[in-house]
Amino acid sequence: MKIGFLGTGVMGASMAGHLLDGGHDLVLFTRTRAKAEPLLSRGATWAESPREAAEGADVVISIVGMPADVESVHLGSEGTLAASTPPRLLIDMTTSTPSLARRLHEEASRRSVGAIDAPVSGGDVGARNASLSIMVGGDDAHVKSAWPVFDLMGGTIVHQGGPGCGQHTKMVNQILVASTMLGISEGLLYAQAAGLDGARVLESVGGGAAGSWTITNLGPRILAGDTAPGFFVDHFLKDLSIALDEAESMGLALPMLALARRFYAEASEKGLGSHGTQVLASLLVTNHEGF
Repeated sequence: MKIGFLGTGVMGASMAGHLLDGGHDLVLFTRTRAKAEPLLSRGATWAESPREAAEGADVVISIVGMPADVESVHLGSEGTLAASTPPRLLIDMTTSTPSLARRLHEEASRRSVGAIDAPVSGGDVGARNASLSIMVGGDDAHVKSAWPVFDLMGGTIVHQGGPGCGQHTKMVNQILVASTMLGISEGLLYAQAAGLDGARVLESVGGGAAGSWTITNLGPRILAGDTAPGFFVDHFLKDLSIALDEAESMGLALPMLALARRFYAEASEKGLGSHGTQVLASLLVTNHEGF
């Protein structure tokens, strides 16, 4: 297929690479062309706008930063739906709001274009290994047609329901991860204070009831002082804010989520927004030596 791909950041670059490996023709647009150069050198084509990337494409996939970016690349004057020959299907894999996913579906339908929300989990590791968890919202026929594309990027792919349901599921994921990261940070701080070897502690607890993707993949990064982003603090803060707004609209009080958001807001205020989410641990060791 001819696939337009919008966004080649920490995760998007690897995801686009898997589509190239799968034999698809890739047309790229990203705000910083330099980030796309490795893919262009492998045979992808550059587009000057999302509209140009979408012209005559079978599918357009976006994985950008913020809901405002999603709105711009699809619904703006140079967005995908402004193409003279629009694609058959839009797949937004950004973590965004359920309401925007539904709006994109409605606007696309007016042009006889399908639209799916398919946010992902797994970070940079999952993107590189094509083992992402993909949470899909959309009409059955559109989701079925997108499945071969999802198979090239993900290991766990679940159709959650209609438009917006993928984004709601991603909010559940982020709520779970937020509290887990708080627990990992405090657990490793305790291990340090007790004089334990952090790596040995992770070896024990990672194989027990406390085990999780987060502790296996990000626990060692915390111990190594590695704050390189698998997922940016500022993007996670955006996600937690969306989740809190959605919870409030449903009459839910989620105090652990609110606490996690407070810590990530503090990290962002301290200039750590472009670091990985595991940098949260550093906020808990302000008065202690590093891990």
